[in-house]
Amino acid sequence: MTTQASPEAITVEALINGQNVKSLSQSAKENPTHPTEIVGYFPDTTKEQAVEAIEVAAVAFKTWKKTDIEERVASMRKAIEKIRAAENEIVNLLSREHGKPLYDAHGEVYVALMWMEFACSEAAAALQEQVTEHDHGKTILSYDPIGVVAAISPWNYPIALSTIKIAPALLAGNTIVLKPSPYAPLAAAKVAEIIASEFPAGVINVVHGGADVGVELTTNPKVTKIAFTGGTETAKHIIKAASDTIKDMTLELGGNDAAIFLESFDVNDERAMRRIVVSNFLTTGQICMIAKRVYVHRSIYDAFVEKYIEAANRWIRIGDPFDPNTTVGPVNNLKQKEYVLSLVEDAKQRGAKVTPLGTILDQKLFDQGYYLQPTLVTGCDAHDRIVVEEQFGPTVPILPFDDEDQVINLHNESIYGLTSSVWGSEAEAISVARQLEAGTTMINTAAVQGLDVRFPFGGFKQSGIGREYGTEGIRTYTEPHVINVPNMLDLPYIPE
Repeated sequence: MTTQASPEAITVEALINGQNVKSLSQSAKENPTHPTEIVGYFPDTTKEQAVEAIEVAAVAFKTWKKTDIEERVASMRKAIEKIRAAENEIVNLLSREHGKPLYDAHGEVYVALMWMEFACSEAAAALQEQVTEHDHGKTILSYDPIGVVAAISPWNYPIALSTIKIAPALLAGNTIVLKPSPYAPLAAAKVAEIIASEFPAGVINVVHGGADVGVELTTNPKVTKIAFTGGTETAKHIIKAASDTIKDMTLELGGNDAAIFLESFDVNDERAMRRIVVSNFLTTGQICMIAKRVYVHRSIYDAFVEKYIEAANRWIRIGDPFDPNTTVGPVNNLKQKEYVLSLVEDAKQRGAKVTPLGTILDQKLFDQGYYLQPTLVTGCDAHDRIVVEEQFGPTVPILPFDDEDQVINLHNESIYGLTSSVWGSEAEAISVARQLEAGTTMINTAAVQGLDVRFPFGGFKQSGIGREYGTEGIRTYTEPHVINVPNMLDLPYIPE
């Protein structure tokens, strides 16, 4: 396949100590809508350059950690305004490199800014030193910065899942080395550069590259915390790599999030049906917290499937991300497309029914890009691959269940536990939600539609370690430090 650079093609470089650093070689990022078109180039950062970025961050930390919280917040607020001013340019680049429709790319920037603004507004209170005087003396509790943070972000929400790490890490007084995914490196790097322009040199550094760079970020003794969003298998390697130096880690990993529709759910509620369709196929199904398996009470199952197909066919329009009529774009990369196809084909071979959904707006474009028509899978077994594996693409299985205990068990037997949703009467839905093993459970909505950055986000079991967002998402970049000043210097039970 012959590729050609777009007239709008850009080149990003590594950012080390406030300077762009060239590499001897570069990689090209193709446009998933037009795979023969190159959107831009990013560097093959070397291991030596990664070491330099870490060392620079370690030096910058010595000064940055001493700055007042007011100074850190002021710098972050200036960065927020710069991102907002450049939003259209950022969204254009994100849509071309990722395949997100424009509305979706704007939505990602909106979420990123919403979190950054919340972090700025809450950082002073979250990091406030606490002094407690008591019968035994005085205790001081401070939240001290950890040091150099290695942040590794994924390709599905590259901006939001980079800033979810950058903002709290810097506000807490740390420095950071960011490595964006090679599947979506350009917009994330540009946003990181915008933020870096408001901070001292070395506080934010950006590297790219392959496995050797990733290994350096996860093993270098000067890195004290790893913040990673991505696949569970990759996380297992990161945990092993970081074990020799016992690094602090925040890992937000995979999810096979279930949506449970109780007997009390109204299948004729068109707005609710639209919400579940969006929860399945927003960002072409490539969101960690999207609803990936749907369980429906058997008494409403047939009517639900019928109404679901109607709602999906109304909302899903597959086309060019720059076409305002498009709601679903291409899959981000060929590897992911082939994986999703393998799951659908496996379901077919096992006797499941696969129903195509939505309208293809431009068949020629569809055929040349990394497109998949969204599909609904029915008649599958609860333990088929398409049910138990995280599809991360535009397909969803819908299965019937007979009672609450059964569906709760089906939900909880998964190795994942990121988010979930329960649909039906509020009291009944909350009762079921309390029994689910998940970091977040939403009632009568799901996925990004129910996200609230004011509260912690993360998962049970193999969906991750730690929490992001909320006050916890700020303090996770600190170490609680207790200073005790006792007034009883001799304990009564210790002999003279």
